[in-house]
This record gives sequence, C-alpha cells and structure tokens, in this order.
Amino acid sequence: MKTSQKIFIVDDHELVRKGLVQLINTDENLDVCGEAANVYQAKQMKQILKPDLAIIDISLPDGSGLDLIKNLHQWRPEMKIIALSMYDDELFAERSLNNGALGYVNKQDSAEHLLDAIKHVISNKVYVSPKMTERLLSKVSSQIKSTDFSPMALLSDRELEVFELIGNGKKTSQIAKMLNLSVKTIDTYRSNIKQKLQLDSGAELTRSAVLWSLENH
Repeated sequence: MKTSQKIFIVDDHELVRKGLVQLINTDENLDVCGEAANVYQAKQMKQILKPDLAIIDISLPDGSGLDLIKNLHQWRPEMKIIALSMYDDELFAERSLNNGALGYVNKQDSAEHLLDAIKHVISNKVYVSPKMTERLLSKVSSQIKSTDFSPMALLSDRELEVFELIGNGKKTSQIAKMLNLSVKTIDTYRSNIKQKLQLDSGAELTRSAVLWSLENH
C-alpha cells in the first residue's frame, strides 16, 4: 500500500488554510498532517509532524516566511517546501528558491497550479508558473547582457520584509510589534532601505513602498 505524502500548511488566514486542506485532500496520495497560523506555531509543530512537504505563506504576522523557509530547510533538508505568495514578483520567487523552496505559487493562481506544484516538488523538481519562469529567465538574460539590476535586489530578506510592511500601511511601532523587534531596530532598517534605494526622506520611502506593493499585487 502506497504511503500518503504528509503536507504541512503555514498561512495566517484560516479560510485559506481550510481551502488548501480541502483541495489537497482530494488527492488520495496526499494528506494534510497539520496547520499553523504563524512562524511560532510552525516551529513548535515541526518536530512533532515531520512533514514530507510544507506550504508556507511568505507573509506571516510574526516573522518572515522567507526566514521560516530557510529555517525549515536547514532543519530538515529532505523536506520539500513550496512558497505561497500574494506577490507576483520574481524577486520573492528568486529569494524563496534561494532559501530552500522548490516551488513558488501565487495565491491568485488556479487550484490546478498548486496541485501541479505539489506533484513537481514531491518528485524533487522545481516548480514556478510558466509566466514566472519566463520573467525569471528574462531577468537572468538581462543581467548577462547588462550590469543594470533592480535596486530592490540590494535589500536583505529582513529589509525587504520591512519594506513590504511599510507598503501595506504599517507604522514603525506596528512593524516592530509584528516582527518582535525594537522600534530602534526598525528605524535602522528604514534608514538602510532609504540608503540602498537612494531615497531622501521617510515620505519618499513610504511612497515607494506603497507603489511597489500596488504594482506587485
């Protein structure tokens, strides 16, 4: 008898988790073994569940999904990981793959895309949507032909996360609480981001973050 692949879901929206559970359990070879709503729960449950594959939302309320992907990959390299994102951005796809994920799926993609991703990743194959594949290849091609690159690539994973939260309208104190960091630390990240993106003021930082967020939703 063939053993079902154990799937672990990490997403802060209960409706999304329940929808994923229902979708995944339609395949008799897949079985959702657990759910987590945040980074803390995921780290607590990983030792107990030991899943074959984890589906991780990269935008979580108490930390970075990118960091969680890296943490889980280092803890159990044989476990497969799919990054789930609301951002249609090759930068997040690239960083997810660099941190240990084998798949990247946008939340706006169809259910069939996610099932295809699961099947590819379980077979140890990389999965991104055809559209994202084209964009990633185009980016690599342009980098080969030119020394130009997006300033966003200069940001660290944590700086990118702070920039994302700024774009979502969060204030410094809110970001500090969400990431369990001090306000002073968030101010340092803001300063670093302004320097790397060559922005002169906090207002410019906020405007750039909001525009970037709108462009990539």
